[in-house]
Amino acid sequence: MPPQSFSRLPGFRDFVPGELALRNHVFETWRRVSTRYGFHEYDGPPLEPLGLYVEKSGEEIVEQLYNFDDKGGRPVALRPEMTPTLARILAERSRGMPKPIRWFSLPQLFRYERSQRGRLREHFQLNVDIVGESGVAADAEVLAVAVDAVRGLGLGEDDFVARVNDRRLVTRVLTALGVAADRHQDCLAVIDKASRAGADATDAKLRALGLDEVATETLGGLIADGTWEHMSQRFARAPSVLEAMRPLAEHRAILDAMGLGGYVEFDFTVVRGLAYYTGIVFELFDRAGELRAICGGGRYDRLLELVGGEPLPAVGFGMGDVVLAELLRDRGLVPPEAPACDCWIVWVGDGERDLGMSLAHRLRASGYRVMYSLRPQGLGKQLKAANRAGAAYAVIIGPDEAASASATVRDLNTGIQDTRPIESLIESGLAGDHGIAAGSGTSPSLRGGRPEQEEA
Repeated sequence: MPPQSFSRLPGFRDFVPGELALRNHVFETWRRVSTRYGFHEYDGPPLEPLGLYVEKSGEEIVEQLYNFDDKGGRPVALRPEMTPTLARILAERSRGMPKPIRWFSLPQLFRYERSQRGRLREHFQLNVDIVGESGVAADAEVLAVAVDAVRGLGLGEDDFVARVNDRRLVTRVLTALGVAADRHQDCLAVIDKASRAGADATDAKLRALGLDEVATETLGGLIADGTWEHMSQRFARAPSVLEAMRPLAEHRAILDAMGLGGYVEFDFTVVRGLAYYTGIVFELFDRAGELRAICGGGRYDRLLELVGGEPLPAVGFGMGDVVLAELLRDRGLVPPEAPACDCWIVWVGDGERDLGMSLAHRLRASGYRVMYSLRPQGLGKQLKAANRAGAAYAVIIGPDEAASASATVRDLNTGIQDTRPIESLIESGLAGDHGIAAGSGTSPSLRGGRPEQEEA
């Protein structure tokens, strides 16, 4: 029978070394920033009870999940997000923990959705949460982590922006416009989708909810120009709205004090579609507006109660790797793939192989990345292989070096080399106490020239 051919599943990725290097670069930056802010890393299982997501997001979420009954008959799902897992973990443990709790994680998440640029059926995500603190400083702290997690990858104010709003403010605006409380959630859903739906469709949806002419026109104006200045002017004589603007003013003042104010803009249309958000919310976008949101989050003060935990205020965000990687590629900020090794051990003949193997193992134990040829090769081919691997040094052992328990270290960038006792290499490192000096001795086994000029 002919061999079967298996294709990668739609919406999933293979991480060959170059792609994995980019992913690791992003992960390392995320971890570095999060730990500098005093957050502790945690994780949970990739498979959770289906009801955990239904409780948080409603039955409609099931259509977006990889879900099934396991062999024990339990309805389960691959996790589509991390916040419910965090809520479940803390529901079991938070009562005995000091507050606030500052945790972060880097989970792989799964959603059965249509794949498109910036959205796949699996992705990795930075989740950062502060639990047990209701003050605005916690909201500002979490957004600062998000901004620095992107800045740490080389992106600046010209590349991305954090758009901020407060769902309590939007609710006050709706109340001031005479919108009935039972219509608020529907109005939030319309505002959330307004940028994609367009002005005419948004206007029609608001009218269909029973909003009068003044309310529809006012909301349409705020959607078209959702700036702080427009909001302040339009509701200058509405004390309840002005009161609801104060937390955002304090939030901005904190970020200004951190030096991050240039990354932050108020935007009335940012309300986050998920109903469990209760306060300040935010999303990060590329300035050019060419990609999906880089990050989204906000305050969710009642989620832990939904899964049986104590009533604790919480604020957090999720930042996916897919859109961020697209932006890094667009800006030419993907780091070059690291070389495979630091040094390549070269032995001239079979008689020097054992000494070469011993030296390689000792250098590896000292922290060097070391490679050598796995088959007999001439000197020139071994040196060319060292260059292809990106090695900074070639460590050459010929008959004369072996007889004196020494080795010749060649800097493959400069061609400068010297011969030193093997024990000195282990104690002082490949560069030696003072580096490899120009004009130093030449190995008896070599006669000058770059590796490409050596004879095989």
